[in-house]
Amino acid sequence: MTETAMPSAASATPYGTLPPASPLPQRRPVSLPRLQQMREAGDKITMLTAYDATFAAVADAAGVECLLVGDSLGMVCQGLGSTVGVTLETMIYHTDSVARGLRRVQGTAWVVSDLPFGSYQESKEQAMRSASALMHAGAHMVKLEGGGWTTETVRFLVERGIPVCAHLGLTPQTVHALGGYRVQGKGDQAAQTLRRHALDLQDAGATMVVLEMVPAQLAAELTQELAHCHTIGIGAGNGTAGQVLVLHDMLGMNLGKMAKFVHNFMQDAGSVRGAMEAYVRAVKAGTFPDNARHAW
Repeated sequence: MTETAMPSAASATPYGTLPPASPLPQRRPVSLPRLQQMREAGDKITMLTAYDATFAAVADAAGVECLLVGDSLGMVCQGLGSTVGVTLETMIYHTDSVARGLRRVQGTAWVVSDLPFGSYQESKEQAMRSASALMHAGAHMVKLEGGGWTTETVRFLVERGIPVCAHLGLTPQTVHALGGYRVQGKGDQAAQTLRRHALDLQDAGATMVVLEMVPAQLAAELTQELAHCHTIGIGAGNGTAGQVLVLHDMLGMNLGKMAKFVHNFMQDAGSVRGAMEAYVRAVKAGTFPDNARHAW
């Protein structure tokens, strides 16, 4: 394997040159087979949100395997009160920015892009058009929220060659219906429903599922039951196949109250890349999240 070259003077810009990749030999591009290999080897999958070219390139250089172009950008970039107001056009713009940043540095990260509220609920055909637009912008996989009714939409997309990440537990696009940002899957009936939805989504072809604010024991059980659908936890304990955090949260840039499941990796790192590298190390080692502090 060859090392990634430093940017030349000719490629530099007065407004910030994208960073070089890690000085270590360049890793293999992340792909669905690679994610399955990681899962089978017990190698935790790391994911962070990214919304622009520079932060995407820094995260890739820091060793983050998956970048989520999340509709959380509505809150951290646009100042909205929830993710509901984010449009498909906005998601296309930010997906294109992230993908362009990775291409500039020969990045290897796997790009997951959110289907925003209103872009897939109408019909499977609407979902296909929206997913196609995100794939054209550079996404490798699209993510949609909810279980039950989404199963056939997932099947429809996967059968047409679009990898899908599901999202269960706290689903921010339906936060008003859920009554707020609350832990989901508590109690036997709620846990059974979440388990059924997860298994159905795997059967439909979803190869990744974000479990958000789900009790740690339930998330760990689902991880064992979902052999081919990799669980990515956020506020779901350390028993999942991987972890995700919102970039601004893990850098300590939250303007409101920090969520229980967040850790500020910037406070001891000294740099953004250092914080990202610390996050990767902690997830890989199993020291983050700490169930006693970050989970339910």
